[in-house]
Amino acid sequence: MRVRETGTAIPERMMIYVSPLSAVEDAIRDVRPSHLVSLLDPETMIDTPQGVIPTQHLRLSVNDISEEIDDLVPPGAGHVAELIEFVQGWDQESPLLVHCWAGISRSTAAAFITLCALNEGHPEDDFAKLVRARGAHAHPNRLMVRHADQLLKRDGRMSAAIEALGPGRACWEGELFAIPLRPGHD
Repeated sequence: MRVRETGTAIPERMMIYVSPLSAVEDAIRDVRPSHLVSLLDPETMIDTPQGVIPTQHLRLSVNDISEEIDDLVPPGAGHVAELIEFVQGWDQESPLLVHCWAGISRSTAAAFITLCALNEGHPEDDFAKLVRARGAHAHPNRLMVRHADQLLKRDGRMSAAIEALGPGRACWEGELFAIPLRPGHD
């Protein structure tokens, strides 16, 4: 990535950026994504930030849980189907920014799902390892991945790839990191 004299990062290749909520405004300013995915619980869902076209902002109101818990909204197959449809409509002319509250679980799952959805036939293990290599804290939400695995007809390979990673580096909040959309192009 090159940096302009103004300090604004210029993506040289198609990238997926993963961020905690606290870094979203800076990420929008620095990487200028054309599309934004927000994965937050219903109480903290944000409006479309300045710099993003509202129709290019997918807002999925889900809690970061992997099973049914009273009064919380688990990521469902419908949410994941919306995510897949949204990223398949991304023109890939500018970066995609994905965030959740901490940038650890829902957002890293969404990035992994995006890689799998847009690179059919590429080994899921490679994408799981890439996500972890770029974000040592990444711990993708297993329920989201399980739904995507079924929707994308991956026969359990996506879930197995995430399980093989084990837990990510322990932290309260992740940091902004980038993943190349096409394997081997960073």
